Amino acid sequence: MTSNTPVTATTSVNAVRVGATTTALLVFATILAGTLSPMQSTVNGALGTAVNDGNLAAVISFAVGLIVMIIIIFARPTTRRQALAIPGLIRSRELGWWNYLAGLCGAMVVLSEGVSVGGLGVAVFQIALISGLIVSGVICDRLGVSGSIKQPLTTWRLLGAALAIVATVLTIVPSFHAPGVIALAVLPFAAGLLAGWQPAGNSAVAKQTGSMLVAIGFNFLVGFTALFIALMIRVIVGHATITLPPTWWMYLGGPLGLLSIALMALLVRGIGLLLLGLASVSGQLIGSLGLDVLVPSVGHPLHIVTIIGTVVALVAAGIAMIPAKTMTRLQEHR
Repeated sequence: MTSNTPVTATTSVNAVRVGATTTALLVFATILAGTLSPMQSTVNGALGTAVNDGNLAAVISFAVGLIVMIIIIFARPTTRRQALAIPGLIRSRELGWWNYLAGLCGAMVVLSEGVSVGGLGVAVFQIALISGLIVSGVICDRLGVSGSIKQPLTTWRLLGAALAIVATVLTIVPSFHAPGVIALAVLPFAAGLLAGWQPAGNSAVAKQTGSMLVAIGFNFLVGFTALFIALMIRVIVGHATITLPPTWWMYLGGPLGLLSIALMALLVRGIGLLLLGLASVSGQLIGSLGLDVLVPSVGHPLHIVTIIGTVVALVAAGIAMIPAKTMTRLQEHR
């Protein structure tokens, strides 16, 4: 028995090392997956500039994503049956009707990309969006909207929400002389506030239908319908025309969003929600800065306050995402 002890200890140490290495690789993969969000913003922002209409850009982005989801869902008998059952589920009123409107939140995000990215730059847009998500997350957690456990409004979580707002203000400091640009920054922040509830609505629909794929597909359908109706009204009254961009990559906004959702759903199983949130936000912020520098067509001058705002937003996300019980333990150890 004694001779086996060193072998057992060595095996345990190796297992810990392998586990730590696996976690590190998954975190790195999540950071890379997080860069898909600013890439999507870049594509939709360029699309909005090309067609000179944020509403039209959002319709095109949602339409492509919806087509992909229809192909995926209706290719399988199970998901096809679950999707076709949605009208009956809505009529049964077993689930609050508002949960089926979660796609409107996504529509607001994509619309704000088409309208705001060209004027703000990817980094400022993403910071404003993430800041809105953080504030919304704190509120939704307090109300128990996004989970079965309510998170109290602790000093730390309120600090995280306040820092998120500070991050947004910092990034638009260079544009205080231009009221129009400041208004553009409010749009993604407001979209983030709405989008904070979206996962709860999608989760409820997924539970009701038995498929997250079907919930995401319905999410795209609702968002596309709302945006399309708005566009048609504008076309009828003569305030918009429909033109399609000739550049192929401008149609990739929807698929990039779908890929991001799929990767996050896979990665969360290996690292949990906390690490997933921190790593994905890191990827979004780092990717945003990189795109503003590397993509001249949508890039904007990179101010030092934008970098500071990125750091503040990351700190805010870290503070806001730590559960209240963990914060209590940290305070007790001080």
